[in-house]
Amino acid sequence: MTAESSFPDDLLQLQERLHRAHAEHRVHLAALPWSVEPMKGWTRGERYSHRGDVPDSPGWTDEQKATVDRMWAEIRELSIKVVEHPHWKGVSADTLVESRMRLKRQTRPTETVEAAETREASETVGAT
Repeated sequence: MTAESSFPDDLLQLQERLHRAHAEHRVHLAALPWSVEPMKGWTRGERYSHRGDVPDSPGWTDEQKATVDRMWAEIRELSIKVVEHPHWKGVSADTLVESRMRLKRQTRPTETVEAAETREASETVGAT
């Protein structure tokens, strides 16, 4: 365990890898066509006018689909390893959620923390 946390180093490393895997997945998806399967686009006012004109989507290639599947498999594997880590057996049920959130905050890259705080603030405002 590190001096600044109550989490074992291997759990911290797993959670950091999970954050990176999620970030890489989001970046990869943003670069892909908007539809997995080929689909005709639309013009503003036709459908979903809030998005403006949407071009036709050629769909994803088999390679792109395989890459997304591989990325999801890595995210699932890391998630399972974090959740099933032996550390959690020593955490009381009353503090488990807060402890898990502290791990996520502690290991999240700085720019992601700022974005998350902004998102959480906007979600809080939207919920009222």
